[in-house]
Amino acid sequence: MRRALLAALLAAVTVASPASAAPDPSRDVLWAALKTCVLAKRLANRTFPCLSVDLGDGDRPGSAVLRAPGEPTHSVVMPTDTVAGLEAPVLRGPRGAAYWRAALAARPFVSDVLKGKLTPAEVGLAVNSARGRSQDQLHIHLDCLKPSVLKAVRAHGRHVGRTWTRFPVPLAGDRFYALRVPEAEAAQFNPFAALHTLPGARPDLHRTSFAALATPPGDPEPGYILLAYRAPSASAEDVMDHSCSVAAARGGA
Repeated sequence: MRRALLAALLAAVTVASPASAAPDPSRDVLWAALKTCVLAKRLANRTFPCLSVDLGDGDRPGSAVLRAPGEPTHSVVMPTDTVAGLEAPVLRGPRGAAYWRAALAARPFVSDVLKGKLTPAEVGLAVNSARGRSQDQLHIHLDCLKPSVLKAVRAHGRHVGRTWTRFPVPLAGDRFYALRVPEAEAAQFNPFAALHTLPGARPDLHRTSFAALATPPGDPEPGYILLAYRAPSASAEDVMDHSCSVAAARGGA
């Protein structure tokens, strides 16, 4: 997460860190906020400071949605269980697909703020790498996408296929691989498992980051486009615009 979000959470959350705290306690601030949300849901059926808390059941893992303080549209979706990041082996199985579905379902938490100036389909998802994140609890970023990214996907998205290929142009300064996920397959898709087939010498997920967005209007095969790349501090969150200028250009809030 961004430094501003980390600073706000540090000021707002005072509950204890988990017993397995990282050497740097600031990397567990999001975990502390999450446990506060879960406790409020269990004891009082309230979700504060989260926007939403789903405790899950035997067939569905729990998840929560938290708004980034001071950023009206930027939200994150998190497992209610301990999951450090996208490199966690548990995400290769059904839990990974469940958190993907939870993130897709949470997109209205971004678009509703903008009162019709942005649709849920225009909201992007992103997960940063181990060194590209500030928190060691898996969090899927949700927010507006940069206008330049939307323009590039409109121009080149129809050429993305069902196997990883280089996206033709850089996005937010990075060179991504791209993969198409047809709408009919999206509910069962697992982006965390798909990262294991990303081209390269080995599936180094600690250095991997990904983003996802819906195919643009008029695409011959509607669905989603998954974008991923590897770098020491990979941050696919860079494709996002937390000021949401695309909505402002349409007269949004």
